[in-house]
Amino acid sequence: MSVIFEKSVAGRRGVGLPACDVPLVDCIPDDCLRAQAAPLCELSELDVVRHFTALSRLNFGVDTGFYPLGSCTMKYNPRVSERIAGLEGFSQLHPFLPQLRSGGLLTQGALQLLYELERVLCEIAGMRAFTLQPLAGAHGELTGMMLIAAYHRDKGNVKTTVLIPDEAHGTNPSSAAITGYGTQGVPTDPATGRLDLVALEGMVDATTAAIMLTNPNTLGIFNSDIEKVVEIAHRHDAQVYYDGANLNAILGKFRPGDAGIDVMHINVHKTFATPHGGGGPGAGPVGVREHLLPFLPISRIQKRSDNSYVLDYEQPKSIGYVAPFYGNFSILVRAYAYIMLLGGKGLIEVSENAVLNANYVMQALKAKYELPYDRPCMHECVFSASRQAEKGVHATDIAKALIDRGYHPPTVYFPLIVKEAMMVEPTETESKETLDAFVAAMLEIADEAEQAPESFADRPRHAPVCRPDEVRAAREMDVCFDG
Repeated sequence: MSVIFEKSVAGRRGVGLPACDVPLVDCIPDDCLRAQAAPLCELSELDVVRHFTALSRLNFGVDTGFYPLGSCTMKYNPRVSERIAGLEGFSQLHPFLPQLRSGGLLTQGALQLLYELERVLCEIAGMRAFTLQPLAGAHGELTGMMLIAAYHRDKGNVKTTVLIPDEAHGTNPSSAAITGYGTQGVPTDPATGRLDLVALEGMVDATTAAIMLTNPNTLGIFNSDIEKVVEIAHRHDAQVYYDGANLNAILGKFRPGDAGIDVMHINVHKTFATPHGGGGPGAGPVGVREHLLPFLPISRIQKRSDNSYVLDYEQPKSIGYVAPFYGNFSILVRAYAYIMLLGGKGLIEVSENAVLNANYVMQALKAKYELPYDRPCMHECVFSASRQAEKGVHATDIAKALIDRGYHPPTVYFPLIVKEAMMVEPTETESKETLDAFVAAMLEIADEAEQAPESFADRPRHAPVCRPDEVRAAREMDVCFDG
């Protein structure tokens, strides 16, 4: 398909502007002016519409097919949430509108929604308070680590290190490092797929600022020793950060705050079905226990005795702003609508169906794909393509073969502790028929890898972009238009 610049025709226009009816003022310095006109495309309206419509048909998304991408999963976004987020009273609000002064009634509904969403998240997670400002899960992680750093500074603690499981999301060590801490990896017990408690005991000391962990972890396994982890950390005044990326597996079953977790974030795209992908927009609310309340970002939404809502900036120990205004408000509206739509019973069913679907896929595929941790999983399961690799067919080859069959590939080569890893998360929104078709495709690929491994060399064969030289593409990136 041609790039849009290649379709440009000199002199063609898609819009005509009337002659300027105000005096022209030459106020731009000469050294700020272009020597020649910018080489913009010259196209008709029809050219533009057809070009971008054709591009949209090349995209793969959750509206067009199954997306079993583990860890950073995309799942169906209910249209009712989109409709609610598009209501004029939400979508047309300007963030500079006053809270309570003249015209303040225009913002009271939005502030009430944010206040109530915070209270609902506290109930779901067992935390004392949430900030809704962080703009993504990774941003929430960073905010959480900033809260932990502020806590230690306030107490005069000298802490230097954050302990992170070796199967953790890659953003965990990044968030700790940006906050100024060194990191150490904690091994996984090969027998259980959980954090090695003996190793952890030997690593935590007076210099430990925090332990970051995901539960269920990236192997899809729930750590039933979570309270022991918390006790080990608190014995040394270390905080426990809970990566809530996988909260969709435990809704209504386990509340992190009840286990003594100090701070956590929630990926609303995965747990509460808000849009995800393409770099945003996103949201990663962060919850804390009582002792971290003073450090939360400003402003904080408060409910007054007359049932009005106001923003409170008087928080002297706050870490300050972490996002403009109130965070990604329209995303938070969608999350609130989803929670209200399902209610308590519905949220429990989310977790039950997510776990059921993942275990169904795991049992259906483990005869053909190695299962490093053969035990009931939670929301996702991790296979290894090591059997197929013996024939020269690797996890990336299986992923590309799935593209030819109309499926987005699962996450491959993560978590790093599993060789030839393939992480599958079917989510709770997919039907048994969809899962059966995916399983059939995976079994067919396994048979083909056994019988004709050479056939994988040029997969995918039917995609807009087939088999690029990935090393060359990384080293010789061509992202500029030379025309």
